[in-house]
Amino acid sequence: MRRRLRQTVVIVALFGAAGFAGASAEPATGPVPMHAEVSAYTITALLHKAKPGERPNLSGKFLVYLDLADLDFKGANLARSDFYGTDFTDANLSGVDLSHTRLDRSVLIRSNLSGANLTGATILRPTIYSDLSSKTSDAPRFSGANLSKVRVQAELSGSDFRGADLTEANFAPLEWRSGEGTLATAYRNILKYCDFSGARLHAANMQRSVLWFAKFTGADLTGADFTDADLSRADFAGADVSGANFSQANLDGASLIGVKGLHEAIGLDQSINLDRATR
Repeated sequence: MRRRLRQTVVIVALFGAAGFAGASAEPATGPVPMHAEVSAYTITALLHKAKPGERPNLSGKFLVYLDLADLDFKGANLARSDFYGTDFTDANLSGVDLSHTRLDRSVLIRSNLSGANLTGATILRPTIYSDLSSKTSDAPRFSGANLSKVRVQAELSGSDFRGADLTEANFAPLEWRSGEGTLATAYRNILKYCDFSGARLHAANMQRSVLWFAKFTGADLTGADFTDADLSRADFAGADVSGANFSQANLDGASLIGVKGLHEAIGLDQSINLDRATR
C-alpha cells in the first residue's frame, strides 16, 4: 500500500515537468527524458556494499524519476547530479554532497538532509507532504546544512534549518506574477513554522516569503531581504538584523526582543504592523 501511495505522490510531483536547469536560477523548458543513467537497483546495491568510511560516488549522473526512498546514502558524493522527480521519501541524505544538483520536483517527504552540502542546488516545486493535510511532520530536515546560494520555490512549512548556512540563498518567487512565464508558479514561498535558530542568512533573498511563526532566534540576518514578507508572529530574539530590509514586511505580533542591529535595519518605517510587534 505504501509503495502504491509513493508512486502516486511521484506522479503528482512530476506533472508539468520542465527541463534541466542545473544550478541556474531559472528553469529550462521542455520535457525531461524518462531514462536515468543508473538504475535504482544499481544505486541500492552500491550503497549497501559501501564500507564504513567510504563515500559512494554518484556525482555528475542523470538520476531522474527514480524511487530512492528509505535509502541510507552514507555521506555519498552526489554533486552536480540531476535528481528531477526522484523520490527521497524517508531517505537519509545527512552529510551527502548535493552541491549544484537539481532537486526540482523531487519528493522530499521526511528526508533527512542534516549537514548536507546543497551549495548552488535548485529545489523547485518539490513534494514534501504525503497527503493534502500538509502535516509539518512530513517536512524535510536541513539542520546544519550548507544551503548557500540555493534556489528555492517551494512550500517547506515545518522544515528544520537550525544552524544551517543560507548565505545568499534565494527564496524569491520564480515569477513575480503567477503564470507570466513558462511555468505557473506560486506567488510566495511558504515557510510557516520553520526553525532558523542559529542559522546564517546573510544576504539571503526572502522576498514575499510567508514566514508565520518562524524562529530566527540568534540567527545572522545581516543584509537579508524580507521585502513584502509575511513575518507574523515570527521570533527574532537575539538575531542580528543589521542591514536587513523589512520594507512592506508584515511584522504583526513578531517578537523583536533582544534583536541586534535593529537601528541599522532598512525599511522598518515602511513595514506593516510594526506597532503590533513586541520590542
